[in-house]
Formats: sequence, structure tokens, C-alpha cells
Amino acid sequence: MLKEARDKAPQISWILADLVSYETDERFDLIALPGNVMIFLQPETEHKTINNLVKCLTEEGILLTGFQLSKTTLQLKQYDSDAKKSGLELAGRWATWGRDPFTGSDYVVSAHRLKKP
Repeated sequence: MLKEARDKAPQISWILADLVSYETDERFDLIALPGNVMIFLQPETEHKTINNLVKCLTEEGILLTGFQLSKTTLQLKQYDSDAKKSGLELAGRWATWGRDPFTGSDYVVSAHRLKKP
């Protein structure tokens, strides 16, 4: 998938890394985690992952995630709590990447940004 992404958009910086331990001095305006990344993380590492990614955002940066909701995977309430603990606030939420309104469907796309002081 990463090769395909690089081929289709070589002007974008595509990074393959362990999200829990990734370190860089570079800051990003957008960190996107499509494709259910959040529910494929090692259980109990979700908060640590979000917290680590927050360190990589610019002051105006957005953490954008999309994942399937089910009773056996990461719950939206927990995700929001982990984001809040990491200093983020909800900037937008949708049911699809096309920004259809979220009304409790089984898929969620969330945009979070750093809380303003």
C-alpha cells in the first residue's frame, strides 16, 4: 500500500513506522490514520499511540482517523477519552470519508486538533 501511495502522490511524505515509538523532529499539519489503523493496534496501546502522534503535530495540526466500530474493538468513547487525555479536542466527526453526518453508524471518521489554551 505504501508503494502505491508513493507512486500516486510522490510529493507527499509517506512514512512507515511503529506509531507507538515513532520519533522525529519534523512536525506535520495532518496525520491521517485511515484503514482501521486504530483497531489494529496492539490492545491497550491506543492512548500511547495517540499521545505519541500528538508530539508530531504542528500547533494547527489535525489527527484524522477512520475506523470500524464494534463491541469487540476500540470503543468511540474510549478513543475520545484517549484523545482528550493527549490534549486534543474534537474538530469534526463523520460517518464516511465523504463527510456524511455521523449518527451512530458502525464506522467513524474523526478529526481532532490540539486544545487551544
